[in-house]
Amino acid sequence: MRKIEEFVSMLVHLSKIDNHVADEECKLIHYIGEQNGLSSDMVEGLIDNPHAIPSFNDIAREDKFQYLFDVIQLMKVDGKVFSSEINFAEKMALKLGFKAGVVAELSAYIYSDPEITTNKGFLISLAAEYVID
Repeated sequence: MRKIEEFVSMLVHLSKIDNHVADEECKLIHYIGEQNGLSSDMVEGLIDNPHAIPSFNDIAREDKFQYLFDVIQLMKVDGKVFSSEINFAEKMALKLGFKAGVVAELSAYIYSDPEITTNKGFLISLAAEYVID
């Protein structure tokens, strides 16, 4: 199984945590999957039947940041952020090698619309302060 399939599955788990996958969440999951080489049908298959959440131990640091960025963006995309989504995002941050507080720090600078972006270099420098040694 390729890493992008694992990651998309993680996003699906987050989107389903409130027992409802909002249209905005589904669109963002498709966008991320397709931008990373998955067909629309493959993404739909993962939405219907996501894989278990992996450990992500062998992922490069810059990819871990991008995964965290995408998790936070998905959490915010429908305009409603539930405590269960925050808890999930914090658990994923820990799995990716960051302290849970990184979610709150980055959330202030990550927008729900994928077309609106903050300088990634700035966000990476913020996240670096939360890397678990």
